[in-house]
Amino acid sequence: MLKPVSRRPVTSYGAIGKSAFPPITRRWSLMLHRVSAAIILLLCSCAAHGSDRDRQIEAIFRPLVSASSPGFAVLVLKHGRTVFERGYGLCDLETKAPITPTTNFRLASITKQFTAAAIMLLAREGKVRYDDTLTRFFPSFPSYGNAITIRELLTHTSGLPDYEDLYEAQFPGTAAGTFPQISDAGVLEVLSRQPAGIFPPGARWRYSNSGYAMLAMIVEVASGTRFEDFLQQRIFRPLGMAHTVAFVKQKNRVHQRAFGYIREKAGWQFRDQSDTSAVLGDGGVYSSLHDLAQWNAALENHTLFSEAEMRPALEPVNARREDGAPVQYGFGWFLDPYKSKPRMYHNGETSGFRTTIQRFTQDRLTIIILANRTDVDPEALALRIADIF
Repeated sequence: MLKPVSRRPVTSYGAIGKSAFPPITRRWSLMLHRVSAAIILLLCSCAAHGSDRDRQIEAIFRPLVSASSPGFAVLVLKHGRTVFERGYGLCDLETKAPITPTTNFRLASITKQFTAAAIMLLAREGKVRYDDTLTRFFPSFPSYGNAITIRELLTHTSGLPDYEDLYEAQFPGTAAGTFPQISDAGVLEVLSRQPAGIFPPGARWRYSNSGYAMLAMIVEVASGTRFEDFLQQRIFRPLGMAHTVAFVKQKNRVHQRAFGYIREKAGWQFRDQSDTSAVLGDGGVYSSLHDLAQWNAALENHTLFSEAEMRPALEPVNARREDGAPVQYGFGWFLDPYKSKPRMYHNGETSGFRTTIQRFTQDRLTIIILANRTDVDPEALALRIADIF
């Protein structure tokens, strides 16, 4: 038989009973009061500190925009958390739509880190090797491609000629900006007509959009998938970058799109596309602060690549610029420090847009600025924010 349950009276302390707690003496009360006051003071101090930083960042950007100007999207992440996120100005001067954290900007050369990541995924699968040569994937390429490796394409040491200059030379007497748009496949065609590179592979460092257009074509050959689809299937979608796209006219579209502008004496002029805007591998991705925060999280948490797999991308190339100055560049990232702080970063510059991503890895501080105007230097603005932190 079950014993009857003893029913003790319930006190104001709950069913446990008053005797489970020590008496609240005046001394205990004073101590609790002091602890509570200290916690409140700490929380207020943190909030005030955050507010002070917000005001300092606001003071950088507010004077640069008006109610009728293009502007910026600004994101600051600290230890993986958003500590500042703001849009300034308009993404479309015609509709007066404001810039928000979900506005998608043309990233320009920030795209290169996604192109490099695509190659790294294929390297992990054994479909490419960093020491593979250009002619392994394009056997009909001129003989100077026999000595150019994927690693040299990634690190801007290939010596490939600039496709922009070669393409423009095909239209003598024609104003820039009026040529048909060239694609990555068109870059391959233009480079295939050249007899030699501008220097022996590995001899020097020279920034090369040609190299990254060729990397996009290598992704297509090695994977059997269109470059824009590969990025979508293997990087953007798995990382939750829902509205990031390598933009191809009449194939996909850019949601909440920012349009590019330049400032002239007559005011803001629409300059959203150029002759080279259809080339994807060197600068064709559109993205937003919201999606780039996902990308930053993937880098911090090694979601896409393990620490060991990421290591080759963060080893500075052993090469010098044409003027003899040393350079620190990995796979789609500049790697020189700022004020002795380790840093991986990249800037973007194209018709109507200027962008930057600055990652201070030791401090876990990331600053991203996307601008749909060309009269500003996002890197300089980002470093002013870094100084605040």
